[in-house]
Formats: sequence, C-alpha cells, structure tokens
Amino acid sequence: MIKVRFYEKADDSRLKFAVIITKHDGKWVFCKHRERETYEVPGGHREAGETVDETARRELYEETGATDFDLFPVCVYSVAAAYDNGKEEEETMGMLYTAEVREFETELHSEIEKILITEELPQDWTYPEIQPRLIREMQRRENLEIPSK
Repeated sequence: MIKVRFYEKADDSRLKFAVIITKHDGKWVFCKHRERETYEVPGGHREAGETVDETARRELYEETGATDFDLFPVCVYSVAAAYDNGKEEEETMGMLYTAEVREFETELHSEIEKILITEELPQDWTYPEIQPRLIREMQRRENLEIPSK
C-alpha cells in the first residue's frame, strides 16, 4: 500500500519531485510515456542545482510541450510504501503545482509519446495510488469540481 500525505511546507532540500496538475482551456492535460499504455500528470525528478519551481517549469515543458503557461504552487506532498507489518519506508517528498497552459509546441521532445487533453480524468493511470489523490487534494484546496464518468 502507498501512503500519500500533504503538508503546507517542507525543507527545500527534501523536495525531490515536482508534479503539475495541468489544464488547457478548462480541460485536463495528461501525458503518455512511450513505453507505457497509461496516462499520468506531468512531473518528474528535480535535477542538481535546480529550484523546485525550475523543475516544475522544465518538466511541464518536456512532458507537454507547454511554452506559455501560469504555474501555481499548491502544497508539499509525500509518498511512502506502507507494509502489512505496520512499517513504512521513508517519505519521498515533492511539490504539487497547478498550471494553466495557453500554448503548446507542435511536437514533443522527450520520452513522452503524446498528450491527452480531456474533460474527464483518465481510467488508466500510471500511478493509480498517487496521482488521483494529488488531484483530489488540489480540488479540496482550490474547491474545484472534477468531472467524472
């Protein structure tokens, strides 16, 4: 089982990831990796020397081709595996963002095969125990309505 927790803030050095819940013209934006048949929220690992905001901007561009967008921090999140014996592995932390994209490049330049722009959340998640929870937390914090089938 995976435990997902949310925090208002954390020491910057603990933030290893940025995940960006993305919209374009009121629709959700998801990406599909070339080696998977599932969809995910744009995001990824923080590189050495980057701020977490720089990570979010870079990952949003690399995974969606977004060239003109507004980016907003939502909160810190953490993920840890929980075992039947009650033990948990150490939390891995990241920053959750939202973005509103105005413009995309016409072609992607990364491991992402395609993006999906949709009014509904996907059924086939790459990270089903994590990313739907991040979206629900964003909804709770921003009081947004999420369409579903």
